[in-house]
Amino acid sequence: MIESDYSDCIEHAGIVQKNDERSVTVKIISASACSGCHAEESCTLSGKEEKIIEVSGIYNVMPGDNVTVVMKKSMGYAALILGYILPFIVILAALVIMISFSVSEPVSALASLATLAFYYIILYFFRNRIGKKFKFTLKA
Repeated sequence: MIESDYSDCIEHAGIVQKNDERSVTVKIISASACSGCHAEESCTLSGKEEKIIEVSGIYNVMPGDNVTVVMKKSMGYAALILGYILPFIVILAALVIMISFSVSEPVSALASLATLAFYYIILYFFRNRIGKKFKFTLKA
């Protein structure tokens, strides 16, 4: 992840996989912080993960071109809140509420996990609506 010259954007280098009349598909390779280590091949902790991003719009790029995918930092913060902070608050609130009603700890823990599962199910059903708010652009 590279922070751009613009203070409100995040950039990722990628390679164009395909280009059609409505969007461009870009493959981004996300490497762990230790990917430059000399022992990377023998270490089980290092890892590279490929991510496929679909960027809406018409761009003059061809498959194989190196491009930069850009998104606003505020969208990254929104993803952080939806993916990590809100679930933490949901599970913690459920646990505190259950314990305050003198429910046993194992049952409280299971109920908290159930509310977390319910949160992610709701998130799944609203994925298209949420996805429309996350906009990526290309910088060739």
